[in-house]
Formats: sequence, structure tokens, C-alpha cells
Amino acid sequence: MRALTILRQGSPVLPNVALTPDFPEPTPCAGQVVVRTEASALNHLDLWVGRGLPGIDIRYPAISGSDGAGVIESVGEGVDAAWIGRRVLLNAAVPMSEQPRPGVRAATPDITMIGEHGPGCLAAKFVAPISNLLEIGECDPVEAAAFGLTHLTAWRMMVSQAGLRTGSLVLITGIGGGVALAALAIARHFGCETIVTSRHPWKLERAKALGATHGVLDQGQDWSRDVRQITARRGVDLCVDSVGKAVHGSCIKSLARGGCFATCGATTGPDATTDLTRIFWNQLRLVGSTMGDMREFREVVSLFRSGALSPVIDRVFAPSEGCAAFERLEAGEQFGKLVIDWRKD
Repeated sequence: MRALTILRQGSPVLPNVALTPDFPEPTPCAGQVVVRTEASALNHLDLWVGRGLPGIDIRYPAISGSDGAGVIESVGEGVDAAWIGRRVLLNAAVPMSEQPRPGVRAATPDITMIGEHGPGCLAAKFVAPISNLLEIGECDPVEAAAFGLTHLTAWRMMVSQAGLRTGSLVLITGIGGGVALAALAIARHFGCETIVTSRHPWKLERAKALGATHGVLDQGQDWSRDVRQITARRGVDLCVDSVGKAVHGSCIKSLARGGCFATCGATTGPDATTDLTRIFWNQLRLVGSTMGDMREFREVVSLFRSGALSPVIDRVFAPSEGCAAFERLEAGEQFGKLVIDWRKD
């Protein structure tokens, strides 16, 4: 089968990406199915797979991709054959079985990621547990693939972890990326006033056209002053961040008393310097978030299917243009999701 493969570890990633025409097809184990991919979307995680991740043994050539939609082609043992022919959307976060000790509160289960810990969706076919798939009927598979991971991630961050409330003041850093744009859509769904940041003026203008209330140009300065000015010195109730080290100080100083900082990533580095005095004096909350479970996936996908939420798509590529998609992702030029349509070529 055709697959966009990362041939070896390295940075930059692009020189190591190739469209392989004859990659071995996957075989389902018990509880799994094989999905004929109609569309798959790229995420920053695909770059981390190419660069290598500490503590994760990635076998190259690797197929990344944690966003996929398609039609079930075959099923493994224990899966009802009635699933064959149904269009589905993937939640790539597969929970690892954990049994809590008696009397101990159950922890958030650890996960393995399809497309990170094992082969992913950037191929003509992918394999997944049936328990991690949702039927989506006649939904556009390109739209669905662009929606899945980023909106699930943002939903868990904002709703499950941070407890987003209607009418909150929400700050979203690095607008233009998939999670940031998903966060903007969710904030608007909750009737929230939003402030977005970017290093690029054109991205701020695009975000305002999508309903962002205010934009702050990030030129490396302490832009918390701008946020304070916009909010009449009050600050924001929630900061949604995946940028990390470069903006952490500004994020913390932008929060109102009792505000919450929610993070799902650190593209500029994890070793941020924070302000503990401000955190305890203003009674701030810091929460971490990764992906989401199937209950949360059903919640957010139901909003996609109803038309209440939809993804922003930067560009759709044919598989033969897969290297160009990686190039655009690695350059950070996109505004929205980059999608591979496997029905092309």
C-alpha cells in the first residue's frame, strides 16, 4: 500500500519523508479493524515522530499520523462483521489498562498514541481498536480528519480540565495551529470573549474573521500588558497554551485572580520559568491535558456532526504531495489543518 513514511530520525524532518508505494498492509489483531483511509491530517506530533521522542522507541521507517477517517475494510477476531463498510473517525489515544489499588482514587489512565507509539494514519490503510472509532455516516472525511485530534485536545483542556464557563474571558496563544483554532471555535461556542496571539499580523486578521474578539501581536515582548489593557486590568479567566517556554511568563501574568492556565504542549520548549508568588497569591490553577477519552470524543464529535463546530482547513493535498504538506507544517506557514486526501492520485 502507499504510505507517507519517515525513513529515519533527523531534524529537519522533511528530507527524511517519502511516499512509499509498497509498504506492507496492516493486519488486525483481536478487537481491531483495518480502515481504508479516505483522509488523514497532520499535527505537530508528526514532526516529533520524525525528530525522535525521549523514552519512545520509534522504529523507522515510521508511519506517523494521529488523525484519520475512512471506511472499515476488514475486522479482527471479536469484532462484528457488520462494521465493514462503515465510515469512521479515529480517536488515536488508546488507553492502557490500569487497575487502581484498593482505596486509591483512580488516576487518569496512561495512553499509547496511534501514529506515535506505532503505525498511524498517513497511509492508504490503518489499523485501530474498534473501541477507538466512531461512526460518522455521510460526514465529509476530509473535514472529519481535520477535526478529530485538535478538537478533542482543546475540548479536554478547556471543558474537562479547566471547567470552561459560558461568557469567560479566554486567551489563546499561537493562533493558526490546529489546537489553537479548535480552542477558538469552542470558546465561541460557549459565548466567550477571546484574545489571540501570533507572531504574524495576517494570522491575527484571519482569526478575527473567524470571530476572535481581540488580537495581540507577539514580537517577543511581555504582551501581558496588552492583555491587561484589553481587559481593563482584570486579566483573563483561562489561558489555552501549547507554545510553552517562550510565552509562559506572559500567560501567567495575563490571568485574572482565580484564573486557569491550561497546557497541552510546549513547542518552544518545556523548561519555562514561572512566577510562584503570582500563582499562590492570585490563587491560580495550572492544569495539564493530553488528548481525551471516548466519552469526551463523543461529546465533541456530536457538535461536529450537528454543524455546531467545524475545522479550519489550510490546504488539502494528494498523497503524491505529502512531502509538500510536511514542508508547510515544518515551516509553520499553515493557518488551520493540513489534510491528505487518499482518494486522490
